[in-house]
Formats: sequence, C-alpha cells, structure tokens
Amino acid sequence: MTDARARAALDDRWLVHALAGLIDGTGHWDAGALGSIERTGAYLRGTWDPAEPGEGPGKAGEGSWVRFIGRIGAVALRAAVAPTRDGRRQRQLALLEMWAETPFADPAARLRTGIVDTERAAVRDERGAAVGVGWRKERCRFVDLRTGDAEPPSLGEIEEVAEVPRGWGSAEQVRRLVALVRERGPVPWDRQAVDLLRDGTGLGRAAASLALAGMVSLSYGPTLDADERATLRLKTAEAEAANRELAGIGAAERLELLADVLPEDPAALWEPGGMRPVAERIAEAWRARYGRRTVVPERTLSAVVERGSSPLSAGRFCAALTDPAGEPTLLADLDTWLRRTDYGCTAADERWQIVRFGELLSGAVPNLPWAYAELPAGDPVRDGVPGFVALLKERLNHPGLLLDAGYFRHEGDEPITELREVFGGRPYAGPERLDVATVDDGLTVGAEGLINRRGYRDNTRLYFRPALYGDDERSKRLAAASASGVGRSELEAVEWLRGPVCARIVDRIVSGALPAGRYEADPTASAPGVVASVAGKLGLDQDPAVLYLQLLVLPRPTDRGVRTWNGWTAARHRDAAAALVARGLAVADKRARAGRQVFLPGDWAPAPKKFYQPIEVWKADLHGLRLSAGSVHARLPLPTRTLPELFAEAWARVEAGEGPR
Repeated sequence: MTDARARAALDDRWLVHALAGLIDGTGHWDAGALGSIERTGAYLRGTWDPAEPGEGPGKAGEGSWVRFIGRIGAVALRAAVAPTRDGRRQRQLALLEMWAETPFADPAARLRTGIVDTERAAVRDERGAAVGVGWRKERCRFVDLRTGDAEPPSLGEIEEVAEVPRGWGSAEQVRRLVALVRERGPVPWDRQAVDLLRDGTGLGRAAASLALAGMVSLSYGPTLDADERATLRLKTAEAEAANRELAGIGAAERLELLADVLPEDPAALWEPGGMRPVAERIAEAWRARYGRRTVVPERTLSAVVERGSSPLSAGRFCAALTDPAGEPTLLADLDTWLRRTDYGCTAADERWQIVRFGELLSGAVPNLPWAYAELPAGDPVRDGVPGFVALLKERLNHPGLLLDAGYFRHEGDEPITELREVFGGRPYAGPERLDVATVDDGLTVGAEGLINRRGYRDNTRLYFRPALYGDDERSKRLAAASASGVGRSELEAVEWLRGPVCARIVDRIVSGALPAGRYEADPTASAPGVVASVAGKLGLDQDPAVLYLQLLVLPRPTDRGVRTWNGWTAARHRDAAAALVARGLAVADKRARAGRQVFLPGDWAPAPKKFYQPIEVWKADLHGLRLSAGSVHARLPLPTRTLPELFAEAWARVEAGEGPR
C-alpha cells in the first residue's frame, strides 16, 4: 500500500474534523477510514484481495466520501489555505496522497456511484468490480469500476446509479498540490480575495472567509482556534454567526461549489493574488446556484451578530430584509396542518417549510424595531423593512396556514374539558390521523398533550389560522386562553405586524422623513421639537438635552451606540453626560452589562440571564416591560410607539412631574 506505514502512524480517527461540512454521517467516522478508502480503490483495480472470501475493504464513514470523486478539489482547497490548523491539514494531505494512487483520481477510470439493495460487501470479475461503501445492508451506497465493454458486476438490484463527474483532481494535480504545500507551506491568506467573494455573492465577510477556506463547518468538533481566527480576522461570535449563515448548505452542495475552483496548475495559488481567481470562481458557482444577495455593510452585519440569540443567523436576517423575494417561504402560500410526532402535535407541511417560516416570525420580526431605530436611513437592511413586512403579511393572509399559538392556559387536570368549554366541542379534522383529543372553532385549534414516560400529561398546545385572526370574539378568546411566555412568539408577531405601530414604522421608513445617514435614535433627527422643548424647559444646551432624552427612552443607550447615532466624539459625549450629572438628571455609575457610564436616577433592574437586557425601572414601564422581583426575566416587548412618539411621551411624563427620581 502507498505510504501505508506513514498513514498507519497518523491517527485518522480525527479525519472527521478535517472533513466536517463535506461529509455526512459524522458519527460513523472511526479510525481506519483512510485505509478503507485505499483498499476500496485497490479492490476495484484488482490489486488487493480480502483475507476471507466475501469480506470487503472496510467502511469509511457512512460512504459519503464517494462524492469526492471528481470533486476532491474541495478537500485540496482546505489542505492548501493558511487558516487550516496543522493537525487537520496533515490528515487532509494524507487523504490526498492516498487518493492520487487510487482509480478515483484517474480521469480515464469508468466509475459509477449509486444505491443498491444488497447484503454483499464486494464483487469482482473480468468485467470490473463493485464495492458497498455504506453501513446499511439495504439501499447501500456503492461504487463500481468497469474494465470492459460490458456492464460491471453488481452487488444486487441497483436502485440509483450515475457516472461520476470529472472535475479538478487528476492524480498529477493532487500530487503536485500536496508536494507544494509540503515544500512551500500553506497558501498565504488574501483578504482582498475574501472581499471579492463577499462582493460577488453578498455573503458577509465572515461567511465569505469560511467559504474561501473550503466551506469550513464548525458544526462538528472544536470551533476555530485562536490562530485560525487570527488568520481569518474573525471574533468567535463572528465565526459562529458565519457558520450558522452557511449551515443550510449540505455537504453535497458544498462539494459542488468548490469542485472546480482551483487552478489547473496548483502552483498558481502561491503567485501574488493567486487566491483571487479562486474567490471569483467560488462566487460564480454560488451565483449560479443561489443568486447574488445585496451586499450589507459590515457594520450592520456586525451589529446583528452582537444582538445575540435568534432563530435566524445574522446573514439570513439581513438577506430576508434586503432580498425578501429570495426567501422561499415568502414567495408562495404555505399549507400546514397538525401532525403527530413523538413529542406531541405540531404544525407541519410536506417539506417542513413551516420551520423556516416560523424562524422569520420569531427571529426577524422582533428585530424589525431595532433595524428601524438603530440603523441609519439609507442602510439596505433598514430600507428593506417595508418590503419584508408586505410579503410576510401576504403569506399570513392565506387561509391554509396554521401557526403555533403557545400553551393553553388551564387550571385543572382535564385540559380537554376546559378546551371544549372555551372553544367548543368540534374536533380538528386534518389530512393526518391524530390519536389525541382536539378542538377546532375555525380560528383556534387545540390539541391535548401526550402522556409522557413519567405518567404526566405534557402541555396542551394551541394553534391558530392567522388569516382569521383579528379583533372578533374568537380572537379575544384565543388571546385570553394562550398562556404568556415561551411558545407564544408567533401569535405576538402576527398581532404586531397587523397593528398600527408596525404600519407607522413602515410609513416612516417609506416617507424618507429621516435624512440619509441619520438615525431615528437621534432625537435631533427624529424629534427635534422635543429636543428644543427639553433644552428650553431645563435650561440645557442641545447635547445634554439630546442625551437626556436618549437615557429616558432608549432601552440600551450604550456609550458606543450614543456616539454612533449622534455622530459624537468621546469628549463631546463626556461633556454632555457631565452636564446631566451636575444637574442631578443623571448619575454616574458602573453597572454590569450596561455598556455606559451614566444612568437615570432611581432603581435599576438587573438581568440575571445574558440574553435579557438590564434597564432602569422607570424606563421599563415606558416600554411595557414587566419586572419580576425587581429584575428583568423577559425580552423587551415589541414597541407600542414609534421613537418620535416615545421621545414625546417620556418628556410629557417628566413635565407632568412623573419623571425618574
């Protein structure tokens, strides 16, 4: 075997980490994978025989490695670029060295892959050979090699079969790339190539970096280490957000995107700017498959990443607003119904598109007020809010759409009895049989929870048809019966999207009332009359009046945020804060997770959990945020006023003697 002793010394148990994102079934990848792939190639060529008749060359993972045939360029790219850590690079190079000696790197080899129903491991005769490469005995993956004009021998009844593609990766190309990496070291990282890929696809800089590094996946094994992040110039949060942005792309698609992006002569990679043609070819392949997104400013994408937990990646959130027509769940009506699962009933459709649609409702909608308030006029994400809202509302008007309304609020041990008392006795009738008690009043569907292993009944859930939700009696019954808290986000999103505040926010963006480059969070741009009133009544200069209004209203007026929104230097900000402190309108302090140095007088509500925001108690009431034992235990509710209205309301309370103290 080629370099068998060298590879035996390499612990290929961790090959799975080096190939993460390019293979499936990662839990099946154990030590010995390289040897199994090598023996498979040797068996096909007739240069290796099993010790016992009927035995095969062994398994490498669950067999998805056969997709590397004609697409090995994806592995070669990872092995060549600088960000790859050495331990993973060595395993990638070992795979490539072995691959170059197999028929898989021979453009003349007549290879096929597919699915076969068999219990046999391998077969070979004068016509060629076939090997089962998957773990399953039924519908097993296979690869075969034809050596004559006749069909090669078969392991059994073939269900699917296809000729392998022919892309970058001849034995000569693979050997040359491996030799160059070992001789010259990895290809220097080129940030201009990242910019080319970003501009050519609309991906964020972080996602473009992972793509150029070989569609790196962080979904299995350790995340990027400090050296890798330093090379890529990514913070941990940026890398994780980029991984989420690319997570929807499967292993087969990643291989297709990267199959033919390397130069014919690998030495060109080490020439000045050698990675830039690679970036352009990746961008071309990306556009052919997914189209081109609107390029979002890096400051905007970074701000979305910093906002933290959301069902949506930062990249997908920005794409949904800038290119809503590219979001499949917004283009066509979605029919959903109740489906019984091991965990109870859930709203479902044929392809589970309801999951993506639900992510938009619970992930994108709560961030729309932030985009309106804290992104500048002219930002493509902010400008995209009206179009996104319009498409989302169109989909919500479809009568066949059924959404989750959260848990049923009941008191006794017989929730079905209470369900019928509230919503009537008519059961739900859908396309799939349910073995749980249900009710359906036309708007609301209730499904009793299952009895779990401990003998307790799980939560009874409510679902609703948003096309019928409004201010009628049925809607009021649903709102009253749906327990507040976890699981109610889709109902709350629908209410807010159809409410007057969302309409006024959309109108404000469409009107262009805010000058380009200015922020709604800056009251001199959004509520100049209120600023003048504050300054006049309190005898303040304009800057302290502006900062006072921001402290009164904005949930998180961090030092960095205030300077960004107002266009202030640090010195100008300090002077405004000092004027407020001197007048007793603010207090200087240091508080955990506040991100600022001055606060309103009065009580402070800390937030024990990191994804909740601490806030002044006086301001919590202004936003309708309910506190529990003086602390924040919930997310900020969707707004009930626009920012100009909030600035006016807060100042009116101060004028009425109801301000913070």
